[in-house]
Amino acid sequence: MTRHLITSAIPYINGIKHLGNLVGSQLPADLYARYLRARGNEVLFLCATDEHGTPAELAAAKAGKPVAEYCAEMHAAQAKIADGFGLSFDHFGRSSSVQNQKLTQHFAGVLADQGLIEDVVEQQVYSVADGRFLPDRYIEGTCPNCGFDSARGDQCDNCTKQLDPVDLIDAHSTISGSTDLEMRDTKHLFLKQSQMKDRLDQWIDSKADWPVLTTSIAKKWLHDGDGLQDRGITRDLDWGVPVKRGDDEWPGMEGKVFYVWFDAPIEYIACAQEWVDAGKGSDWQRWWRTDQGADDVRYTQFMGKDNVPFHTLSFPATIMGSNEPWKLVDYIKSFNYLNYDGGQFSTSRGRGVFMDQALELLPADYWRWWLLSHAPETSDAEFTWENFQSSVNKDLADVLGNFVSRITKFCRSKFGEAVPEAGEFGEAEAALIADLTERVTRYQGHMDAIEVRKAAQELRAIWAAGNEYLQAQAPWTTFKTDPDKAAAQVRLALNLIPFYANLSAPFIPDAAAKMLSAVHLPDQVWPDDVTATLSVMAPGHAFDVPEVLFAKISDDDRESWAERFAGTRD
Repeated sequence: MTRHLITSAIPYINGIKHLGNLVGSQLPADLYARYLRARGNEVLFLCATDEHGTPAELAAAKAGKPVAEYCAEMHAAQAKIADGFGLSFDHFGRSSSVQNQKLTQHFAGVLADQGLIEDVVEQQVYSVADGRFLPDRYIEGTCPNCGFDSARGDQCDNCTKQLDPVDLIDAHSTISGSTDLEMRDTKHLFLKQSQMKDRLDQWIDSKADWPVLTTSIAKKWLHDGDGLQDRGITRDLDWGVPVKRGDDEWPGMEGKVFYVWFDAPIEYIACAQEWVDAGKGSDWQRWWRTDQGADDVRYTQFMGKDNVPFHTLSFPATIMGSNEPWKLVDYIKSFNYLNYDGGQFSTSRGRGVFMDQALELLPADYWRWWLLSHAPETSDAEFTWENFQSSVNKDLADVLGNFVSRITKFCRSKFGEAVPEAGEFGEAEAALIADLTERVTRYQGHMDAIEVRKAAQELRAIWAAGNEYLQAQAPWTTFKTDPDKAAAQVRLALNLIPFYANLSAPFIPDAAAKMLSAVHLPDQVWPDDVTATLSVMAPGHAFDVPEVLFAKISDDDRESWAERFAGTRD
């Protein structure tokens, strides 16, 4: 089996993330990791918190805490929430780790040795009121490209255009709000990305299987306007990775730190080192260095579309430019945005459901199912409470949950809490098995291709097939005239429970575990052979009637939640 390295975009440390952040990277990455493990592959699934840069400093200042203390607390909070959603990271690291600091300084040194870093004296925004230079995220203003009035100094979140602070119209300090800004000379390091343009272009062209969303954004940055530009990789900040050339001081860079978007992707590699140092694994190099066996690794990244430029251009430029044998990404799965009920999620306006709030309302599987089955793969998607209620009630409660409850309760009433022994499968059973065999093949194809919504649609159809079989064969009616035939129907239907559980575990792991526990089969087994799988519970195999898998969402709850999370409108 192929070894699979999976990373999801590392979330900023500045607060709890909303459902759009979750479905844009971490959740589909977990779906894929769980699926690959279930198919017998060796998987290393890594994520971390992104702890440097102005977002951390600003959030810590707002919380009235030292930035290191704030980051430690928020890392613990994000790790707890990730666990609550069942995100099966092999390690959840920190970009502020010693490992990432050393590796970032190493890359800077070797890039300089390759002639890809230069000192540049440039004018930078200085806030007279604040008495300091303002790095990109300490400045906001209007985007010159699309007119968005809350663009940051490094990027516009509305049109994803990469910016420099001097590009902004009507710029102001996010510290004091002051517009008393002026340009002063300061020296920084620049990564000569422009020298890597042709190499990056050829590399991206070789990825014919990448999503159009991924390649179109990368190509836009490579070719629109003046093309790929050199990028500053240092900042005038106190919090971050100190600028060094390997282990040596970097003359003229005293008191500066590396730009967060230089060190953050390097954390993917450092996270594997942290995984080993934490005693969770061994030999991180076999995952990341092609001279140590990583040629056999397939590396897949998951991210929202706003992160695509840094992962298709800047990070690959760092890896390629080092001329060291590091593993490059094989496939980038990018997602559009999830919006909230006609607008955007907003922390400041209290609009939308955030991850901690979601877990307070309902178990994780409710959210996992809706988000994945509505993943914004080909276009932006929108969360509405009506759609959420309908999907949970119809898909999870009426289709899957109802099937499990219906067949276990019927069997208990007529045959007891064990698989009945009598009866042989007939044409209807053979037809169902044949149909399910075809559907599983399609489901696996969608999962292999990371077509999340199509996989969810096929999985729901597999669930529905069981209900349709029960409805058509009506064992409760058959029992009155032919108990043996009814026993065969029940035996097949009961075997659908572990079959569904194993197929569904990547989407709804908690419910799948409950289903397997109810039929006394705690270990997951992927149904490579559908016929064999549907006889795994032999006659006499005991089971329990489980509690309700999914409670329906009432109209009152839906209305209450819609009002609670509506926030304030623009």
